[in-house]
Amino acid sequence: MAEIKRILIANRGEIALRAIRTIKEMGKEAVAVYSTADKDASYLRLADATICIGGAKSGESYLHIPAIIAAAEVSECDAIFPGYGFLSENQNFVEICQFHDIKFIGPSVDVMALMSDKSKAKQVMKEAGVPVIPGSDGAVETVEEAKKLAKEMGFPVILKAAAGGGGRGMRVVEDESYVENAFLAAESEAITAFGDGTIYMEKFIENPRHIEVQVLADSHGNAVHIGERDCSMQRRHQKLIEESPAMFLDDETRAKLHEAAVKATKHIGYESAGTFEFLVDKHKNFYFMEMNTRLQVEHCVSEMVSGIDIIEWMIRIAEGERLFDQSDVRLEGHAIECRITAEDPVNFIPCPGKISKWIAPGGKDVRIDSHAHAGYIIPQHYDSMIGKVIVWDKDRARAIKKMRRAMDEFEIGGVKTVIDFHRRMMRNPDFIENRFDTKYLESHM
Repeated sequence: MAEIKRILIANRGEIALRAIRTIKEMGKEAVAVYSTADKDASYLRLADATICIGGAKSGESYLHIPAIIAAAEVSECDAIFPGYGFLSENQNFVEICQFHDIKFIGPSVDVMALMSDKSKAKQVMKEAGVPVIPGSDGAVETVEEAKKLAKEMGFPVILKAAAGGGGRGMRVVEDESYVENAFLAAESEAITAFGDGTIYMEKFIENPRHIEVQVLADSHGNAVHIGERDCSMQRRHQKLIEESPAMFLDDETRAKLHEAAVKATKHIGYESAGTFEFLVDKHKNFYFMEMNTRLQVEHCVSEMVSGIDIIEWMIRIAEGERLFDQSDVRLEGHAIECRITAEDPVNFIPCPGKISKWIAPGGKDVRIDSHAHAGYIIPQHYDSMIGKVIVWDKDRARAIKKMRRAMDEFEIGGVKTVIDFHRRMMRNPDFIENRFDTKYLESHM
């Protein structure tokens, strides 16, 4: 076991602050990097050392690998924690860390490469015995091939970028007349967004729930799940509200879902924290969608129902420590997370600017993960999320009431935020009664 003593956090904002707290609680040192746009960020004063890595644009700083590696070497860090976004799933970055003898706190580059290509990942899941959405065996090369496969599967189908994410490079096709335009549009968008125009096709699951399973795995072949999360309340494939457990599931389906995720984790030889994402249809059939080989924004709800610090265990696993047993995981109560973004609550257009007022909610089992405060200037260069509110209570009904109260307390001035949206959702009869799916907001807003 190689003890990690000093960790560079290759990220910014609320996840950087979140990581600093855990690292220091573990008795280790945290080094924070920052761009010129983040030079006045308040969380920097909590780190043991700080290093400017470049300009405001991500490509000049948080995505600039030479600057981050240089910062790690200058500050004598023996590990890098990537968080989510930016370089968290960049295989080249992982290889460069290895070359410089810096421990990457995450999975191996081989597993990351395997799961990053969605068409390959689907085949691996088949081999592991995990249900997958019916679709093409690998990439679809031409429009003619797409038309032929779509007829065989039956409409509707969905075209997806193999290297995609966040809804980019995706097109739903309702009948044959739209196949060509959809294929060319998805391919073009994929090339622009990811530099890779590889497209594959799946049967489109109508009005599904988006449910994911949090896993942890060590280097000794041990793997556990930390329950599941329902992430179905989303807009344009961007999650807005997450909760655990997923009340849509019955006990039998939930057990099968957990079993499938752990089995897949072991099959691919995964190490660190990861998430298996599934689509679940109205008949409770579930299908593997993708694996995120990193920490996720919504990891907090899993922590609230389990009491497990996932970042702490990512670090402990990176040090070679053995994981606890599945029987040690106790999942209790219900947790809900609302993402707070600096966006218009109606059309979700980003609204960067200076926060003039910040009155955050509190109380028992109310958690705020945020780097923002009164006087903070939200940069225009990065994601619009400025924090998360996570609540826990004995059951879902009580958790919703607690979140409703928390949202009523939360006041942010100077910029538009989605707080009003969350206030409405916590009073929405469909949300309260668990009557929604991934397409809910498209038809109700």
